[in-house]
Formats: sequence, C-alpha cells, structure tokens
Amino acid sequence: MKNIIQAIGATAMLTFSANPGLAGEIQTVNPPALYDPAPNGYSHAMIANDLLFIAGQGGENQNGDLDPDFEAQVVQAYQNLNTALDAAGARPDQVIKLTTYIVDHDQAKLAVLTRQLKAVFGSHLPTQTLVPVPRLALDGMLFEVDAIAVLELSNVQR
Repeated sequence: MKNIIQAIGATAMLTFSANPGLAGEIQTVNPPALYDPAPNGYSHAMIANDLLFIAGQGGENQNGDLDPDFEAQVVQAYQNLNTALDAAGARPDQVIKLTTYIVDHDQAKLAVLTRQLKAVFGSHLPTQTLVPVPRLALDGMLFEVDAIAVLELSNVQR
C-alpha cells in the first residue's frame, strides 16, 4: 500500500492505492476552508481516476456552526460544495449528479432549493435525487447535498 501526503495549494490530499488491481490512485481531498471531518470518520471528497465524489455538505460553517434558517443552510451548503469542487480542481459545470436531503420537505423549501440550484449551476442543472428525511446527522441540520463530478484529465492530480 502506498501512502503519500501532498500539499496542493492550501489543500491537504492523501493519495493511496489500497488495491493493486485499481486502475489508478485514490486521492482524499479535505479543504482547510471546511470543518475537519476526520473526528467524525469520513473525508469531504475523494478522487478516483476522473471522478470526484463529494460527501454530503450541510449548512455548517468552517467552525461547524449551523444557522437555524433553512435558506441560510442551503446557501452555506452550496458554498461548501463549491469549496470542495475548487479544492479538487473542478467547477460546478462538471457536476453530473446531486443527492439532496431536506428535513421536513415542503413546496416552500423546494422553491428555495430551486432558486439556489440555479444560482450555483446556472443553465447546467445536474441530475438530482431529492430525499425528504425526518432528520440529518447533526441536531439542527436541515439540508445536505452530495455530488459526483467528472474531472478534466489535465486537472486530476497524479
């Protein structure tokens, strides 16, 4: 098994290939502008070949604080998503799949989500699955979005 820690800009990336049969290395991306996910047992993003997988981004700020307002959490979650995309060398127009979780979903929340989606993605609207849920990982968390993006091969760190 190969383990390498690389400093790419201000982003720490852990590269490993745990399985010699894999087509390429897997890189972990944990931007310092996002809260540290390690104590909770996960990473913000992983790159495998030309795919970027971003873990659920909620409305937490860098310190892990949540605004109680739904729209504020949606705005922050998409800012967090953009931070993870940027740290991996990707843009919103490379996102191909979103999974969105909304606590106590209703039409008013759908309007907020649609407005924020268009603000972030413009006319490039990725595929999306919306899942209404009774609660999320943290008390007070009202919104979470994860993503899959296709990276340009020239941007994939090797």
